[in-house]
Amino acid sequence: MSSQEQGAYHKFRVAHADAPSGCPVDHEFTTFDREYLKNPYDRLARIRAEHPVFYSEKLGYLVVTRMEDVQEIFRDHEQFSSENVQDPVFPICANASAVLGVEDFNPVAVMSNRQQPDHTRIKKYTSAAFSGRRMKLLEPYIKKRSQELIDAMLDAGGPVDFVSAFGHPLPGQIIFRFLGFDESDDAQLIRWTANRMAFTWGKPNDSEQVEIAENMLRYWRYCRRHVAHRVDHRADDLTSELLAAHDADPEQLTYREVESIIYGLSFAGHEIVSNFMSNALLCLLPRRDDWSAISKDPTLIANALEEVLRFESPQTSWRRITRKESSIGGIHIPVGTPVFLSLAAANRQPELFHSPNSFDIKRENARKHISFGLGIHFCLGARLARMEAAIALETLATRIPDLRLVDDQDLSYSANITFRGPEALMVDW
Repeated sequence: MSSQEQGAYHKFRVAHADAPSGCPVDHEFTTFDREYLKNPYDRLARIRAEHPVFYSEKLGYLVVTRMEDVQEIFRDHEQFSSENVQDPVFPICANASAVLGVEDFNPVAVMSNRQQPDHTRIKKYTSAAFSGRRMKLLEPYIKKRSQELIDAMLDAGGPVDFVSAFGHPLPGQIIFRFLGFDESDDAQLIRWTANRMAFTWGKPNDSEQVEIAENMLRYWRYCRRHVAHRVDHRADDLTSELLAAHDADPEQLTYREVESIIYGLSFAGHEIVSNFMSNALLCLLPRRDDWSAISKDPTLIANALEEVLRFESPQTSWRRITRKESSIGGIHIPVGTPVFLSLAAANRQPELFHSPNSFDIKRENARKHISFGLGIHFCLGARLARMEAAIALETLATRIPDLRLVDDQDLSYSANITFRGPEALMVDW
C-alpha cells in the first residue's frame, strides 16, 4: 500500500485549508516561536479570552481553546475525524517521501487515526491487552528498572540529565517489553524512534526529514520481522495476544493490522510518558513542600500526577479534520478544515479550575483535565502511563528525597505542535 493511499498510517500530502468565512484570523499565532515554546499558557489565556475559536494563518489550522468546544469535538467523531493525527503538519521533502515510498513501507491506520466502524473493531483487541493482568505483569519490571536506573544515577554522581538517565530510557524499555521486543535491541530501537515526534508534529529541515524517514523505515521493518517471528514463537506479550486474535478470526483483525499496532504503540507509549515524568519533576522539585509531602506520603502521588497532567501536560494539543460541515463556537466550519484542539488552554480555563495557573497537588478536580482526550479515541495507554509515572515518582522520592533541579538552567523544548517536555533536565542531590 502506498503511503498516500486511503487507510495508510501516514499520509504525506498535507492539504491546505483557508480560514472559514467570518472566522477571526490570527496572523501571528504559531506553536513554533520561542515565546510559545517557553510558556504557551499566558498567550493561550489571552487568546481564549479574546477569540476562543480562530484561524491560525501560520499553522493553517482552526484553533479551539475552550474546554466545552474541545469536548464537543472529541465526542463527535462522525463530524470531526481523527484521520490526520499521524500525518505531518507540513509537507515533507521529495527525498524523505522517496525513502518512505518503497513498496514494503505499508503500515495501515489502526487506532488513533482509524475511523468507525473499524476503530471499535480493532480497539476491542488492543484494549484487552491493557488488562489488569498485563499491568500486574509489567509492574515488577517497572519497579526493578526504576531502581536500576536510579542506582546508575547515584553511581555516576550528580548533576545528571534526568531525561537521558531515567526519563527517556524507562518508558521506552517498558513499552518494548510490553510488545515483546528483545531487551538486547533496546538501544537501537530507542535511536530509531527518537525523532519521530519532529517528523510528524514538528518542522524538521530536509536532511533531518530524510534521516528520520530512514529510521522510521528501519523500525517498521523491525516490527514486521518481530511479528513474523512471533507467528511460530509465541510468548506472554501483546504481539502474541494480537496474533492469537488474528488466528481466531483473520477478518476481524488482519495480519497487517497486527503489524501496524505494534509499530504505532511504541511511540505513544514512549515519548509522551518520558515528557510526563520530566514535567512532574519540573512541577514538584521547585515546590519543596510538595516534594517533601509526597516523599513522606506516597498516597499523594496519584492526585499530584493528575495535577501535572492538567497544569503541565506532556500533550498540549491534538488534531482533527472535519468530514461534514459543522459549527463550533458560532463559527461555520467547511468540510476538510484541519482543527487544532488546545488541551493546554482548556486545562487552565478559569471557569473550570480555581486559580488555574497555580499548581496544587491536592486540587479536588485535577482529574477533570482533558490531556488523555475523550470519547472513542480516549488514550488507550492512560492506565499504563499513570502507573509508570507513579512508580517512577515514588521510587525517586523514596531513594533521593533531596533531589533538586540544578539552578539557572535554560530549558529547551522541541519545536512541535503537540508534545511538551524538556529536551534535557539537569538534577542534583
